[in-house]
Amino acid sequence: MSLLSAARQVSDGVNRVAIVLCVGCVLAMLAISFTGFLYTLFTGEALSWTYSLARLFLPWIGLISTTIALRSGEHVAMTLLVRLLPAPLVKLAAIATLLVMAGFALLLIWYGWGFFLNASQVYMVSDNIQISRHWTAITVPLTGAIFLLHLVHGYDLLEHFDNENALIDEALSEPRESHS
Repeated sequence: MSLLSAARQVSDGVNRVAIVLCVGCVLAMLAISFTGFLYTLFTGEALSWTYSLARLFLPWIGLISTTIALRSGEHVAMTLLVRLLPAPLVKLAAIATLLVMAGFALLLIWYGWGFFLNASQVYMVSDNIQISRHWTAITVPLTGAIFLLHLVHGYDLLEHFDNENALIDEALSEPRESHS
């Protein structure tokens, strides 16, 4: 197995972990919010900490889900513009795009690590619940590292290298399953 193939498998595994992590964060937010709702419903009083605790999952959901979108090719792409270019310029645009993504990932890691190290405050959810700012700050360099890892997939991350006609032909030629 080549190094690139192994790196791609690691990237795919990290992507699956990121999906599970994001789903877990959404479920945790929902559980915390629902707990607050039920408490208010049954007691008539509000738990002051539920909203504050639930929103601590937003940076994890927001940033880590961008890595999932990148790996799935669901990011913003300007395919119409790229398709108007001649083939050599399409490759040049693709290389430039991947380089910009790598630069962005490196900036996330570089500045995010400093942000994480300097996050010395404690987030006061309630008198008894105190969460270190490191919890949310670590998502920035982690996102950059995952972005960088996903770049091992190269052109596969870029939508404009998909041939729609081949995809349509492939979809039409697949036998349909009967639902009986």
